[in-house]
Amino acid sequence: MTYFDFLETVEFEGPGSKNPLAFNYYQADKKIGKKTMAEHLRFSMAYWHSLTEDGSDPFGNPTMDRPWNNYQDSMDRAEAKVEAAFELMSKLGINYFCFHDVDVAPEGATIKESNENLEKMAELLKKKMEATGIKLLWGTSNLFSHPIYMHGAATSPQAKVFACAAAKVKKAIEVTKYLGGENYVFWGGREGYETLLNTNMKLEQDNLARFFYLVIEYAEKIGFNGQFLIEPKPKEPTKHQYDFDCASVLAFLRKYDLEGYFKLNIEANHATLAGHTFQHELRYARINDMLGSVDANQGDLLLGWDTDQFPSNLYNTSLAMYEVLKNGGLAPGGLNFDAKVRRGSYQLQDLVQGHILGMDSFAKGLEVAHSLINSQEIEDLISSRYKSYQEGLGSKIVEENTSLEELAEIAQSFKLSEIKTNSGSQEKLEAILNRHLLGSLNSD
Repeated sequence: MTYFDFLETVEFEGPGSKNPLAFNYYQADKKIGKKTMAEHLRFSMAYWHSLTEDGSDPFGNPTMDRPWNNYQDSMDRAEAKVEAAFELMSKLGINYFCFHDVDVAPEGATIKESNENLEKMAELLKKKMEATGIKLLWGTSNLFSHPIYMHGAATSPQAKVFACAAAKVKKAIEVTKYLGGENYVFWGGREGYETLLNTNMKLEQDNLARFFYLVIEYAEKIGFNGQFLIEPKPKEPTKHQYDFDCASVLAFLRKYDLEGYFKLNIEANHATLAGHTFQHELRYARINDMLGSVDANQGDLLLGWDTDQFPSNLYNTSLAMYEVLKNGGLAPGGLNFDAKVRRGSYQLQDLVQGHILGMDSFAKGLEVAHSLINSQEIEDLISSRYKSYQEGLGSKIVEENTSLEELAEIAQSFKLSEIKTNSGSQEKLEAILNRHLLGSLNSD
């Protein structure tokens, strides 16, 4: 059965096209530097938002027209989702997908029943992957929806919950390996607390580290060579989550000697919830050699929750791709559209158009970022701003060839009024960004 009969393969028609089912900017085979757009961007479909989202929210019932969800039997629904997923990805030219275990297989009354369902669905997924060439970017396990995880999974005060979480992750890693997944993600949605009045924070964080070591040991045992990723988020559903932002995660990993086993999966909307920009979190991860993958979406700054919108802000996508290019790319990670259409955008065509919007936005961002880096305008201004550290006193500081006493002695001779600092030139830099972005749009 097909679900997107209204849609042929989505083609590039150029910036002037008004066809809502065509790309204005994304050309999979277009070379940007030494790689094609497809190789740079490594787009992935998020199974949960694209296939399981129904438009319900705390204030309203489901709205989405999703015919694959109309089957009575849960396994029939799961099989229908597979058909819809691969039809959608094939027609959009998306080469990867991501999923939680419960996205692709119904959860049973026991771990054993859930595992059996997941094994059956993994066989169907593998057949579809072999037939289409579409790959698994990453797998993960949902350790936040079932009521037993209300107080956390690896950080739960109940040891039996810890064991159930371990069982689910064990199976999810096995399935990810079976499907050739290039990464495995951990998102600690409820690994945190609502109040410190009832929380043993030290035990919870110690247990989370113990959980990760058990996972690493098992992955090595079965020969899973994929990259492990942790996805930071400060809050929601838990008031305070231990993976608050990149800095919090890195501090945790360093404390428990886990840094060498993980990289970070950065989500735009999670960055803004933490009070940071998307670029800040990407930069922080990059300069610490921790940038592994990206959940490509955006939030609404006027709303205080995770809206998971398809990315449309070209400034954000340009600055994001600037960091990605500076990182040398994302592989084996990618750009996963952890994004959903709005509740009122309920038709199947809206789902397609959301993905086209996101793919075009990051394609244009890639072009702008490549232009910025090639021009060296930003790098030259930054280099000039920090020139004092390239010679004399500054080089002694950078090379750690001085002491506090020596610096204090040197500073005695300074007249503070004669110390001149360079302008930050923020407006000039923002104008440069505008020129590359708007010039690129005008040249189209």
